[in-house]
Amino acid sequence: MGKQHSWTALAGLAAIGLASGPLAAAPPAPLPAESLDFRPWGDDRPADALCRGIYVMPDYRVAAPEQGKVASVSELANYGSDGETILAGEVILRRDTAQLESPNVRVPSSRDRAFAEGPLALRDENLLVRGDAAELALNSDAASIDGAHYVVHDQHLRGDASRLERLEDGRYRLSDATFTTCDPGSKLWRLVGGDVLLDREQGFGTARHARLEVGHVPVFYWPWVRFPIDDRRQTGFLWPSVGFSDESLDYAQPFYWNIAPNQDATITPRWITDRGLLLGGEYRYLLPSDAGQIEGAFLSGDDGGLDSRDAPSRRYEGEDRWYLDYRHAGRFDARTRYQLRYGAASDGRYFEDFGSDFGEQTTNAMARLAQVDYRGDRWLLDARAQGFQRLNDPLADRDKPFYRLPSLSASARWDQPSGLYQQWRSNATYFWRDVDENRVPLREAATGTRVHLSPAVGWRAEAMWGHLEPRVEWLATAYDLDYGDRETERSESLQRNVPVASIDGGLVFDRELDLGGRGYRQTLEPRINYAFVPARDQSEFPDFDASERPFSWNQLWSPRRFSGADRVGDLNRISLGVESRLLDDQQGRERLSVGIGQSAYFDDRHIDINGDPDTLPNRDTDPEAWYRATRDRSPLVSHVDWRITEQWRTRWEWLYDDQRERTERTGLDLQYRSSVGHVLNLGYRWELQGFDPSLEPGDDAFRNFNREEANVSFAWKASPRVDLIGRFLYDNTNDRPLEQLAGVQWNDCCYGLQLVWREWVDDNDTARVEDDFNDRGIFLRFVFKGLGGVGRNADSYFEEAIPGYRSTAF
Repeated sequence: MGKQHSWTALAGLAAIGLASGPLAAAPPAPLPAESLDFRPWGDDRPADALCRGIYVMPDYRVAAPEQGKVASVSELANYGSDGETILAGEVILRRDTAQLESPNVRVPSSRDRAFAEGPLALRDENLLVRGDAAELALNSDAASIDGAHYVVHDQHLRGDASRLERLEDGRYRLSDATFTTCDPGSKLWRLVGGDVLLDREQGFGTARHARLEVGHVPVFYWPWVRFPIDDRRQTGFLWPSVGFSDESLDYAQPFYWNIAPNQDATITPRWITDRGLLLGGEYRYLLPSDAGQIEGAFLSGDDGGLDSRDAPSRRYEGEDRWYLDYRHAGRFDARTRYQLRYGAASDGRYFEDFGSDFGEQTTNAMARLAQVDYRGDRWLLDARAQGFQRLNDPLADRDKPFYRLPSLSASARWDQPSGLYQQWRSNATYFWRDVDENRVPLREAATGTRVHLSPAVGWRAEAMWGHLEPRVEWLATAYDLDYGDRETERSESLQRNVPVASIDGGLVFDRELDLGGRGYRQTLEPRINYAFVPARDQSEFPDFDASERPFSWNQLWSPRRFSGADRVGDLNRISLGVESRLLDDQQGRERLSVGIGQSAYFDDRHIDINGDPDTLPNRDTDPEAWYRATRDRSPLVSHVDWRITEQWRTRWEWLYDDQRERTERTGLDLQYRSSVGHVLNLGYRWELQGFDPSLEPGDDAFRNFNREEANVSFAWKASPRVDLIGRFLYDNTNDRPLEQLAGVQWNDCCYGLQLVWREWVDDNDTARVEDDFNDRGIFLRFVFKGLGGVGRNADSYFEEAIPGYRSTAF
C-alpha cells in the first residue's frame, strides 16, 4: 500500500473540457478501445443502440480531499537535498474532480510546476486524457500533455493530438489533432487540424489547415474554420448542400452569423449550374414577448435551365426570381396577442423551380397577415388585415384571392344553469383584390364591405341517456359594393336576413358485453336532426368567400350548406342516423365505431353559388347539379372506425346513392403502427366526378373524371441502423402512377445516410391531364454525426409522405 501525501497547492489538474469540434495533420496513432474507457455492449445492449459500446468512466481511486487541496498516493516518495520531490511507483494525485495517474511525478523545489512521466492518465468528469508526458503549473491552470489521446464520454467522441496545452486564460491549444465520433477502431471519418484552439468560456473553437478525411482520403479542406464546442450558437460556415439533377449541379454553402444571444442569421449563396447564383438568407430574433424571422432569396437573370424551350421551367428565363417571407408574433399582455406575416414571390413557379426538396412544391400560397386578438373571460375580439398570393402559373384574374382590409370580429357566449345559452358572432370586412373588373364574371367584379351578424339562442339538455338541443340563429348580412368601371345595373347596397332553426336530439343505450374473455361496453346511439332555412334572393350578392360543402357524415347534422357568409343555402331537411360504439372497460378506449345515416329533404334546394331562389340548375346543361338540388334524400352515409389491435387500425367511409344505385364517394384506410417503428398505410379512394361542388372547371384540384386512386406507403425498421421507406400512389382512372418513391436511411454511430429515388406527376398548375408530365430525381444526404450533413434533408418529406413515420434522429 502506498503512502498518502497532502499538498496545499497543485492547480494544474482542472478539467480539460473538450467538446465537439474539428481538429487537424499528423497526430499520434490511436489507442485501442480498452485504453479509452470503452465498454462493448453485452447482454445489456439496448434495442436501439447504434454504437458497439459506450464510454464509461471508472470510479475515482482516491477519495476527494478538501476543496482546493491535493491528495496523493504513491509507492515511493523521495526528497532531494535541493528541495525536489519525486513520487514513484503507482502515483495518483487528485484535486477536486481531477485525477492524475502516472508512474513518476517530479516536483521541483520552486513548487511552481510538476512533471509527470507516461504512460499517464488525466481524468475529470466525463473526460479522459492519456499521454506520454505532462507538465502541470502549480500556481495556475496551465498544463501541457505530449502524445495526447482524449475521450469525452457523454458525447461519444475521441481524438488524438501530438500536443495538448491548457493555456493560462483557460483556452486549449491542440497541435496535429484529430476528432471523430466513431467507435474505437473505426476509420470511417475524422477531422484533422494542424493548429486547433478551443475556448470553453465562449463555446467555440478554431482550426487552421483543417481537412475532413473519409477512410484516410481527404475530401474537404478549410484554411481556417470556426466551430462550436457546446450547444451555444457560433458564427461560422455550415456544411454545404449538394444536389444533382440530370446535367445540373446544385451547390449551396450556408454561413451562420451569431449576431447576439437573441439574434442570428444564415446567409446561403447557392450555385445552380443551369440557373445561376441564387443568394438566400434568414434572420431570426427573439425578444421578451416577441419573436420573428425574415427569409428570402434572389436570383438575377434566371438562365432558364436545360429543359426544352417550351417547358414551363423556361417561362421566366432572363427574369429576376425571388421570394420574401416575414413572420412576427408577440403579445401585448396575457390576453392580447398579435401576428404579422408577409410573403411574396416573383412568380407562381418560384418554389417549383428552386424551393423544393425531393421535387415536391413546398407551398401553394404566400400568406399576408396583420392580426390582433383579445381573449377575455367572455368576449373574443379579432382584428386583422389578411390576404395571400396564390402560386399558380399561369394565374387568371378570376382565381386571384380577395384581401380582407380589414376584418373585425367579435364573439361571445352566455350560459345559464338551466341549459339556456345565448351566442353572439359578428364580423365586418372590406374585401378587395387587384383585378381588371372587366375580365372577370360580373359577380366577381365587386369589391366592398360586408357586415355579418349571427346572434343565436338555444337550450341544451344533456345527460347520460342522451341530449336535446333546440336552437335558433339569425343571419343578418349587409353589403356596400363597388364595381369600379364595370357597367352594371346591380344594386351596390344589399341586405339579407335569414333565420336558421334546428333541433338536435339523441339517445344513448348501453350494455355490458364480454368478447373473448374481455369486458366491453357497447352503446347504441340513435340521433335525429331537423333544420329549416328559408330561401332568400342572393342572385346579386358577390362571391367573396363562399364555397358549397360536399356531403359528409358531419353535414347530416349541420344546417349550413355553404362555408363563408356570402351564401346561405335554403334547407328543409330531417336527418336520421344511428351509431354504435364499443368501449374497452379496462382502458375506456373506443375500439369500434359504426354509424349510418341519411337526410330526407322536404323541398328542393334552390340556392346554389349563383344565389337565385327562383330557378334551379338547368337539367339539360348541368344534370348533376340539377339532381343534387332536387333529390328527395341524401346519399346514405356510413362509416366504420375499428382499432383492431394496438398496432392495426382501419377506417372506412361510404356515401351511396340508393336512388341511382351508385357510389358517390368511398374511402378505405388500413394502418399499422409498431412499437419498434414499423409503419404501413394502405388506402383506396373513389370519388364521383363533380362530387365536390366547391371545385369549378379550371381549378387546379378539379378533375373531369371519376377519381379512383390506390395508395401504399411503408417505413420498415430493418434494424436499429436501417430504415427502408417506400410509397406508391396509383391513378386507376387514367392507368398511371402519380408517385413512386423508394428510400433507405442508414444510421451508424458516427454517420448517417439517406438515399431516395422519386418519380412523380407534375400537373403543371392546370386541371387537364394532357398537360401533366413526369419528373424524377435521386437525392442523397450524408451526415457526419456531430458535424452536420451534406445533401438535402429528407426527414420532413418522409414524414409527410408516409403518415405515422418518425425519422431516426441524425
